[in-house]
Amino acid sequence: MPDTTCHMSISLDGFVAGPEQSRDNPLGKRGGELHGWHIGDPRATEADKTANGWLMRPRGAYVMGRNMFGPIRGEWNEAWDGWWGSEPPYHAPVFVLTHHAREPIEMEGGTTFHFVTAGFDAAYAQALETADGNGVDIAGGASTVRQALNAGVIDELTLDIAPVLLGSGERMFDGVETFGLEPVEVLHSPLTTHIRYRRGSAG
Repeated sequence: MPDTTCHMSISLDGFVAGPEQSRDNPLGKRGGELHGWHIGDPRATEADKTANGWLMRPRGAYVMGRNMFGPIRGEWNEAWDGWWGSEPPYHAPVFVLTHHAREPIEMEGGTTFHFVTAGFDAAYAQALETADGNGVDIAGGASTVRQALNAGVIDELTLDIAPVLLGSGERMFDGVETFGLEPVEVLHSPLTTHIRYRRGSAG
């Protein structure tokens, strides 16, 4: 079976987004400080370039939470096609967890957003089937990654640990009961420490 991957930027105190996420501030207050390594900081190094290659490698399908897809809560009472413009970076089917049904949205470049109301297990099963042997990525955010970790489906997890303390926001590991992953590669830059974990022999 192909790998299921996940790649997340995270603060030293365990947050993957800052507080007060909004349409104008999708990563929350100071959340952007976690992502300078791949978004425009001139201090980025070859290590960051390598990690960006891990992040952007093509996958057969993706699973993400509704909060990552956009700022709308509750019923879909306005048009919203995601944060990424007319051609999102996924170029594959994306299964979005939500409590509110919605018809699929087909975007340019091969991305289609499918909205799944039956929970993480159902979304992951659909992603596996659709990926057709090309792997699934758990795209975030924090709640979706927690569910994937607790379900034991992640084969490779990469964390970009930024030297930042956010103090509040969206924490990734709260409520995670098992891990089962071992570090296999570490890359450093002034902006972050990239740690790539793989499922261990006992995982």
